[in-house]
Amino acid sequence: MSTSAALPPPPRPTSGARLAWLDALRGLAAVAVLLEHLLPWFMPALRPYWFNLGMYGVLVFFLVSGYIIPVSLEGRGDVRAFWIGRGFRLYPVYLLVAAIVLVMAVWLPVREQVPRDLAGVLGHATMLLDVLHMGGLADTMWTLSYEMVFYLLVTALFTGGLHRRSGTLAVGFGVVAVAAGLVLSAPLLKGSWPAYVAGAVFAVGMFCLISGKFRVTAAWVLGVTAVLLTVFSSFVPWLGAAILAVMFTGTAIRRWEQGSGRLWPVAAATVLVALAPVWSPQAGWWWVQPGVWFTTIALAGATFAGAMALRERRLPRSLVRLGLISYSLYLLHHPLLKAVSAVAGDVRAMRPAVQVAVSVATIAAAVVLSLLTYRYVEVPMQRLGRRVARRWSQRPSSGDSAYSPPPSSGVSDERSSSFSLPTG
Repeated sequence: MSTSAALPPPPRPTSGARLAWLDALRGLAAVAVLLEHLLPWFMPALRPYWFNLGMYGVLVFFLVSGYIIPVSLEGRGDVRAFWIGRGFRLYPVYLLVAAIVLVMAVWLPVREQVPRDLAGVLGHATMLLDVLHMGGLADTMWTLSYEMVFYLLVTALFTGGLHRRSGTLAVGFGVVAVAAGLVLSAPLLKGSWPAYVAGAVFAVGMFCLISGKFRVTAAWVLGVTAVLLTVFSSFVPWLGAAILAVMFTGTAIRRWEQGSGRLWPVAAATVLVALAPVWSPQAGWWWVQPGVWFTTIALAGATFAGAMALRERRLPRSLVRLGLISYSLYLLHHPLLKAVSAVAGDVRAMRPAVQVAVSVATIAAAVVLSLLTYRYVEVPMQRLGRRVARRWSQRPSSGDSAYSPPPSSGVSDERSSSFSLPTG
């Protein structure tokens, strides 16, 4: 994730080339996460342990999200349109998968980490599951919590005119990650009440952001609440802060590319993220041991840097297309893996040829299902979201007025709106 600060910013790419390399990155990250989940269940002998495939994919996704989301908001210059677009981008497939898991619960019980009360409903409705220390209906929903936190924080910074300080924020959250790793071993805010508070704040805050009433105040209340939950209520506080550092690192890289920022914060944030779990009591998992963690971070950073360097070249079409369906692939593949395992039994005990056949068939099924949901759910809902945003943009705002930035050279692109993928 770090590069020499002495290098001049690269030439700005064309919109088409920029979209292709971002899509290719997401396609590669989606494959990595899928394999991280598939290999232990189907072909454990092939799972690498010198780095973590899933966390590698997560880091790539978060870098992409940090790179594109703030500039997308700045390109729009419209908080209302941004959040309408986010809602229609993220919730349709998310709710579809939640419904699928609930239907499957007749056959495959929902995991124990999911609360069976109103707190669980609020956690899913806000997507703040992980920062409210609760599990999601689909195991892979946890990283969407940090996407939502990032969106809320970026919105607050934008309305306050502080959104250009990406490098400072990347380093700042890196410092918080190290400090949280040293002093926090569990969430300080426990029980169901954080979910009730977050649900109320989220509902009122979203109403204000969309309607325009007290928009700046609402944006800051939402942003501060999201950060407090990340540090004091999430399952692993140092990891939550480190994720925000990674996302703002992606934004800092974009600022440098545009000629409005430096690269030294990228290097500093990378070092801090790498050190965050080293002395933490919450670092007993194999994938955060120094050697594995450092290698995973280095590979993710090298992948992002390599894709940037190659962005003006023709990229594999299959990888780009995987990037387009990667959100559906992310949410759908884990319930599918559970269903296949329940039907086929213990694939690990089967002959290698059968393991390969089942694995290939499962991957193919996940891709086909994702193509269908992309075409018939994602694309239509994104189009509807754009129509709704255009209609709402004709309505005047009231209350606090949002910060009006100077014209931005960034290209707003709904297709580039990112999300992240988990490892667990």
